[in-house]
Amino acid sequence: MPIKYLQGLTAPERTQQSNLHLGVSLAFVAGAINAGGFLAIGQYTSHMTGVVSGMADHLALGNFDLVMAGLEALLAFLLGAATSAILINWARRRGGRSEYALPLMIEAGLLLVFGLMGERLSLSMTLEVSLTIALLCFVMGLQNAMVTKVSNAEIRTTHVTGLVTDIGIELGKLVYWNNSAPNHALGKVQVNTRKLRILLALTGAFMVGSVVGALGFKHLGYVSTVPLALVLALLSSVQFVPQRPSKLTE
Repeated sequence: MPIKYLQGLTAPERTQQSNLHLGVSLAFVAGAINAGGFLAIGQYTSHMTGVVSGMADHLALGNFDLVMAGLEALLAFLLGAATSAILINWARRRGGRSEYALPLMIEAGLLLVFGLMGERLSLSMTLEVSLTIALLCFVMGLQNAMVTKVSNAEIRTTHVTGLVTDIGIELGKLVYWNNSAPNHALGKVQVNTRKLRILLALTGAFMVGSVVGALGFKHLGYVSTVPLALVLALLSSVQFVPQRPSKLTE
């Protein structure tokens, strides 16, 4: 049963439950990587809004080296997202069941490299820091694009600004006072409780992952990402275990 459940998380046939469970799991991973990565290299690697804003600030101040560093992070995130889309479409057109497992497998491998080789990183080594930022941004882009495609853009695992915005919208609907006033054609303003639960779950998972990632890096260092890599490796590898055909219903 555990194998069947894990296979369902990355199977081509999707359900609302499998989308949510995969999304919450990867939001936790994203939070841990983002927080741990900040302690490692002094930069958040999933926050492209901050990266672009920082590039604009540094450009205005004439800090062109930092502008280039921001551009590198942005391009790495874009490349990760593009790679995820290529892998998914490639597997989908060949009728394989690994379309969502392939990006996770690559993410697991890159995180394993980061966890095992990160101790060699020194803040005085500009090239190594730059490559580490690019690697983590690539991983975040890879993951976010995969979850976006798997859930038809319903779930994001690194875009907390969007999650919190949508939570605010649903809370606004929740407290809105519907009266019997004049325009009945618009209908009642109603909160989407299912959507609100999903948004809260994703945000909470990202927050818990951030705390775990920060504590892990503080006490264990780079090797704290190895368990995350192993979890992702498990999620991706079970899709290659033979299974009986089954129909999943929405």
